[in-house]
Amino acid sequence: MAKTNLVIVESPAKAKTIGKYLGPGYQVKASMGHVRDLPKSKMGVDIEGGFIPDYQPIKGKEDVISDLTKAAKKSDKVYLATDPDREGEAISWHLKEMLGLPKEKTYRVTFNEITKKVVNDSIAQPRSIDQNLVDAQQARRILDRIVGYQLSPLLWKKIRRGLSAGRVQSVATRMVAEREEEIRAFVPEEYWSLEAALDRQAPNKGGFTAQFYGKEKKMELHSEAEVGAVSAAVSGSPFTVTGVKRQDRNRNPAPPFITSTLQQDASRKLNMTPRRTMSVAQQLYEGVDIAGEGTVGLITYMRTDSLRLSEEALSAAQRFIVSRYGAAYHAGKPRRFKTKAGAQDAHEAIRPSNVDLTPESIKKDLTTEQYRLYKLIWSRFLASQMSPAVYDSVSIEVESAGYTFRASHSSIKFSGFTAVYEEGRDEDNEEVQSPLPDLKVGEALKCKALKPEQHFTQPPARYTEATLIRALEEQGVGRPSTYAPTISTIMDREYVVKEGKALRTTPLGEVVTGLMKDKFTDIVDPAFTAGMEERLDKVEEGSENWKQVLSAFYGSFDAELKKAESELDGERIKVPDEVSSEICPQCGRNLVVKSGRFGRFLACPGYPECDFTMPLVVEMPGKCPKCGGRLFKRTGMSKKTKKQFTYYCCERVGNKDESKRCDFMTWDVPVKDNCPQCGQTMFKKSGRGFKKPFCINENCSNFTPEEQRGGYRKKTEDAAEKSAAKKTAAKKAASKKTTAKKTAKKTTARKTAKKSEG
Repeated sequence: MAKTNLVIVESPAKAKTIGKYLGPGYQVKASMGHVRDLPKSKMGVDIEGGFIPDYQPIKGKEDVISDLTKAAKKSDKVYLATDPDREGEAISWHLKEMLGLPKEKTYRVTFNEITKKVVNDSIAQPRSIDQNLVDAQQARRILDRIVGYQLSPLLWKKIRRGLSAGRVQSVATRMVAEREEEIRAFVPEEYWSLEAALDRQAPNKGGFTAQFYGKEKKMELHSEAEVGAVSAAVSGSPFTVTGVKRQDRNRNPAPPFITSTLQQDASRKLNMTPRRTMSVAQQLYEGVDIAGEGTVGLITYMRTDSLRLSEEALSAAQRFIVSRYGAAYHAGKPRRFKTKAGAQDAHEAIRPSNVDLTPESIKKDLTTEQYRLYKLIWSRFLASQMSPAVYDSVSIEVESAGYTFRASHSSIKFSGFTAVYEEGRDEDNEEVQSPLPDLKVGEALKCKALKPEQHFTQPPARYTEATLIRALEEQGVGRPSTYAPTISTIMDREYVVKEGKALRTTPLGEVVTGLMKDKFTDIVDPAFTAGMEERLDKVEEGSENWKQVLSAFYGSFDAELKKAESELDGERIKVPDEVSSEICPQCGRNLVVKSGRFGRFLACPGYPECDFTMPLVVEMPGKCPKCGGRLFKRTGMSKKTKKQFTYYCCERVGNKDESKRCDFMTWDVPVKDNCPQCGQTMFKKSGRGFKKPFCINENCSNFTPEEQRGGYRKKTEDAAEKSAAKKTAAKKAASKKTTAKKTAKKTTARKTAKKSEG
C-alpha cells in the first residue's frame, strides 16, 4: 500500500495551492483556523491554579475535527503547515493536542511564500513545534481574556451593556480621545506671510515670486503692524539678488512594505481599510489562478515587521530592473534596510514571490482589489532596489532694506525609482512651484507688488486609520497582526466613528476612556502596553516564563479592579447625548445621536412626548448644484430587504416650507474639488477605490454624460425593452425545446410499446 502524508493548513484556498505543488503522495486539508479555544461562556482560565487554560473544541467544527482525525490516523506523516507566526504556531500545537498526534509522526513546516520551490523545500526540512512561540501566544490570549472578562462586566454595570475593554483597543481609543481634546483646547494664533512679485530689469526676461524670510535670521510676522513695517521699508528700496544656489538633490526610495506601512499606503492610495487590506493580501499570499502558471502565491507572508529581503529576491530585482529600465536605474548594489529595534524579524518584508509576474501581465486573472494591492506591493519592492531620483534644485536669495526674501524650485533631472513608485503622504501641503529665471548675484530686480496674507495656526489633524496605525507602531503598542482588528473593534463598539477618513471619539468613547484613565492607569498607558509587548517577545525568545509574566500583571490588575469596584459601588455613569446641529421639525429641539440594531441614527431628545427620528446626517464637501445649500450624506432602510443604503442630498430636502424646499438627491459622492470650467461641485461614483470626479452641470463644457461616468448605470428604456425582448425570446426557445423533448419521449415510448406487443 502506497504511503500517504497529510498536510494541514488553515484555509481551503491555501490547501488548493499547496496540493497542486506537492502532488499525489500528499493529502492537503484545511482546519478552517483554530479547532479549539477558550470557552465563550466563561473565563476559561484557572487563575488560582497557575493560569491553566481550559481549551475546548470550537462549536461548529465537529465535522472538520472528525475528518482531520480520520485522515491523520491513515497517514504515515502529518505536516502542520499553518501560518508562520505565533497564531499559526499555536494552531499547529492545538491540532497536535486535539488530534492526539504522536510526536514521531508530527512535523511542523512554514511557508514564507507559497511557491512550488519554497513549499517543497520546506516539506523536505521540517522542524518540531516551537513551544516558545506557542507560550507567547497563550500568554497574549490569556492576558486579553483576563482583561476582557473581568473588566468588561464592570463597564456593563457602570456605563452600558455590550461594552468591552482591552490592552490595545483601550490605548488606541485613548489616543483618538486625547487628540480630540487637543483639537478642542487649541487656540489659533495669528501669523502673516508676505510675498514679493519680482521682475527682472530687462523686459520679458521672466518674473517670479519670493517669500519673506527675515533679517539676518528667520523672522515670524505675528501681526498686520509687523507686516506693514516690513512692507514700508522695502517699498522704497531696491531688490538685489544676493545668492543663487544650484545643486543636485537626491531622494532615496522607501523600504519594502511591512504590515503597518502596507496598511497605511493602501489607506492613502487605494482607500482600503486595514481589515480589507489584510483580507486581500491573504488572498494574494494563499494563491490565485494565473493563466499559464496555475495557482500561484503572489506575495510573501503579509504579517511581518521585518525589512529583510532574501538574496534571491535581491538578485531577481536587479536583473529585472536592468533588463527593463537599464543599468542606470539600479542602485548599483543591493539595498538592505535596517529593521527597527524590537521587531520580531521572523519573516522577510512583504514582496512579490516572482518579480517577473508584473501586475499588468496578470491583471486579467485578478479582481480589481487584488490587482491594485498587488501592483502597490510589486512597485514598492522594485522601487526599493532602484537608483535615487535626482532633482535639479535652485534657491535664490533676494535682499531689500536689510530684509531677505527667498524663492526655490526643484525639477526632476533623473526619475530613478519614481519611474515605478511614489510614496503616499498623509498631509501633502507642498505648493506647486514655478520655474525660476536664470539670475546672477548682484542683479537688480523690480518689485511689481507686495502681497501680505493673514493666516491662523491650525489644530492637529484628527487621526486617520493610516496615521493611527503609524502612531501605534511608533509607540510599540500592538503587533502586525493586531492593528487591523484593533481599529475595527473600537469602531464596532462605537467608541470611535469615521467621518470621511478622519477618526473621532464619540461621547461613549470619551466616557469609557475617562473611566479607564482614572481607575486603570496601566491598561491605557501606551508605555505599559508597549512594555508588555516586549515581555511577550521575550517569552517567544525563551528568556521569560509565560506564567510569570501573567502573574506579575495580574497582581496589580486585580488590586486596581477591586479598588475600582469599591469606589464605584452604587454609581452609574451617564453617557452624555451627542447633540447634532439638526433641528427636530416637530418640536424644535436639537436632534441627538442614538444607536440601534441598524447602527447610529438621529432622534429627538424629547421622547416619549416627541418620537421623531431620521437617518444620521453627515455634512459633505461642496454645495448643492440646484440651490447652493449644504450637501448631506444620509442613510435609509429598504422596506423590502431591510438593508441600509446611502445617498446624498441637499440639506433642504423635505423642508416643510415649500419656498425653501429643494429636491436634489443623488447616489454619487460629492468631492471637495470644483469644476475648473463652471465652478460647481464635482461628484464621483460610489464604491471602493479611486473613481474619477466628473461635472454634472449640463450647461458646462466639462459636463460628463451619464454613460461615461463609470460604475453601475440604470438601463435606458430602449435597453430595458431590448433586454425584456431577449428574455421573452429565450423563454420561448426554452419552451419549444422542452416541448420537443416531451414529444420525443412520447414517440420513443410508443415505439417501445409496439415492439413489446410485437
